[in-house]
Amino acid sequence: MTDTLASPGVAATVARLREQVCALHAELVRYGLVVWTAGNVSARVPGHDLMVIKPSGVSYDDLTPQTMVLCDLHGTPVEGDLTPSSDTAAHAHVYRTMPGVGGVVHTHSTYASAWAARAEPIPCVLTAMSDEFGGDIPIGPFSLIGDESIGRGVVETLAGSRSPAVIMQNHGVFTIGADARAAVKAAVMCEDVARTVHLARQLGDTVPIPQAEIDSLWDRYQNVYGQR
Repeated sequence: MTDTLASPGVAATVARLREQVCALHAELVRYGLVVWTAGNVSARVPGHDLMVIKPSGVSYDDLTPQTMVLCDLHGTPVEGDLTPSSDTAAHAHVYRTMPGVGGVVHTHSTYASAWAARAEPIPCVLTAMSDEFGGDIPIGPFSLIGDESIGRGVVETLAGSRSPAVIMQNHGVFTIGADARAAVKAAVMCEDVARTVHLARQLGDTVPIPQAEIDSLWDRYQNVYGQR
């Protein structure tokens, strides 16, 4: 591992990811997805069994690229003196079992966590949900923090789902993406629709979108929308 880190290419990639992951934690604060020291972002080091993740219990105001912790994909720190996030084992399990995932985010955002307390998926009743999640945002099982149990729940729940977000029962949100920025976007969008659907239900029953229309909206957003 020491030889790998000594490679100029790997060292440059890790340095870039430290900068990116640090900056993305500020996005969690900006969008109101975290309080105090809760929540975390990680990024896979492409082509290597490594990831960069937030340190445990460090204030968002005190995060710097240098405080980000480099770990292997079993959650063991390989560089630096800080202890990685308490969710590191969960992130590591996701990376080991989902090779297409390049970023993982965890938050306790308010409205999505309210759905977690009810152990209820968020129904796909908005076109924005069809676009981003391709259907309902599913509920994952209750798991204790500290080992890879949460990661197993995330992987099992998202298997066969188009959603990049899962709401873990009695806990909060985990999101995945091709990179860390995409995972942060999914966390932002998850909280946004969690809030809107909650407000809609205060007015009465919500109206589901037919599956064929969900499929059409999802395909357009994923393959046509935006700049190519």
